[in-house]
Amino acid sequence: MKVLLSGTAGGAGWPAPGCPCASCSRPPSGHRRPFAAVVDDAVRLSFRSPLTGLPPGYLAYGGRALTGPDGAALLCLPPGQEPPDDGPPRYDVVLVDVLERPERLGELRRAGLVDGGTLVAAVGLDHRVRSEEELARRLRLWGVAAVPDGTELRSGVPGPAPVVPRRSLLLGGSRSGKSAEAELRLAAEPYVTYVATGPGGAGDAEWAARVRAHRERRPAHWATLETTDLVAALRGADAPLLVDGLGTWLAAVFDEHGAWEGDRSPVDARCDALVAAWREASAPVVAVSDEVGMGVVPATASGRAFRDALGRLNERLAAESEYVALVVAGRLLEL
Repeated sequence: MKVLLSGTAGGAGWPAPGCPCASCSRPPSGHRRPFAAVVDDAVRLSFRSPLTGLPPGYLAYGGRALTGPDGAALLCLPPGQEPPDDGPPRYDVVLVDVLERPERLGELRRAGLVDGGTLVAAVGLDHRVRSEEELARRLRLWGVAAVPDGTELRSGVPGPAPVVPRRSLLLGGSRSGKSAEAELRLAAEPYVTYVATGPGGAGDAEWAARVRAHRERRPAHWATLETTDLVAALRGADAPLLVDGLGTWLAAVFDEHGAWEGDRSPVDARCDALVAAWREASAPVVAVSDEVGMGVVPATASGRAFRDALGRLNERLAAESEYVALVVAGRLLEL
């Protein structure tokens, strides 16, 4: 099966005509045309029209999937659409709007519909992403081919594998976008465990609202583990972990050992154990932590002790990480 992509953008193209946003101001007019494709010079695809009236030898499923005379299977997923329930058991080519909901790709992988031999290509691209460079960065993480208009795809040619470093540390201030970036990095993975280290919010309405927002934002197929035993979580992981976050974990450790005003050596021992487990982690792990080096000097001795302990922990974990970045206003500064 061959698929010629004459256009790879959303319905208005990218840049969208007359749109004044920063994303649309960068590429030249007509940079990416609205999505359109032709399969085997015989079947036309678009987001607007379901698959109907196929030539002999082709079978359609739910208007969004087909198999060709050679047995190859293709899935085309526009925004808001799901794969047909009666479709093929796996797909050779998938054309998907990953900007709408990248976790759909994780769901397809989890279901076995997409595997290492599937060529996944991003279509429906537009100003939901700020630049071609940012698009390419995300697609590398998700294992999706970034192809220009006019590209011909062929079944049997696998797409790129997701590129997720084994250990990633994301630092940032409050409301910097560090948690959203961590979630984005693992969005297309079929199995992820979200390790929540903070309290659930009982008795604190503002904190409960934050926890609820995080839960609602996470993909439904992710598992959640609420624990402060990060050493056990790291050593027992057989799928990617997202740890959010190290600041709340350290505060909980201070509480557990009464270290705000007392002996802090147990905290140091817990940090030592965490660094050792981080070093030995076999499954990919993304951890979120607060960057404390640019804030106001705490007014209390206990506050300064916490700041210093978290700063030292960040430094030690960064030294053991393949990828470290500072998130500022939703933008990444790779360190």
